[in-house]
Amino acid sequence: MQLSKEDEASAGEENEVRREDQEKINRFSRLHQRELVLEELLKGKKKDKEDLEEVSTELELADEDELVPYKIGDTFINLPLSEAQSLLSTSTEEIDAEVSKLEDSMGDLKEELQKLKAALYARFGRSINLEA
Repeated sequence: MQLSKEDEASAGEENEVRREDQEKINRFSRLHQRELVLEELLKGKKKDKEDLEEVSTELELADEDELVPYKIGDTFINLPLSEAQSLLSTSTEEIDAEVSKLEDSMGDLKEELQKLKAALYARFGRSINLEA
């Protein structure tokens, strides 16, 4: 199908990228990159939580009077079972809080991405591809 010169001219005007459009595109790109970083962080935190839960389950099988090696930084310290379980519980709560905070950030970010995506697709239709 051939476009007339009028159609070509009007199509060119419709798809002209204005400064505000470029700012939206740039914002979308930055947010998308941030989303990828947050997803990786969230995946890591969830893995850490699973590991802590697994260790907690293993500690339930230990003897009460037994000293348990507990890793702090790069060093293992032998602690009484109850103290190790307490530290483990605290670590789990901290990770839960971090996961919750990351999930909240992801929700806000995804909401803004959807708004930008809707605005950009409304403006450019098929001539822009925001799916990555």
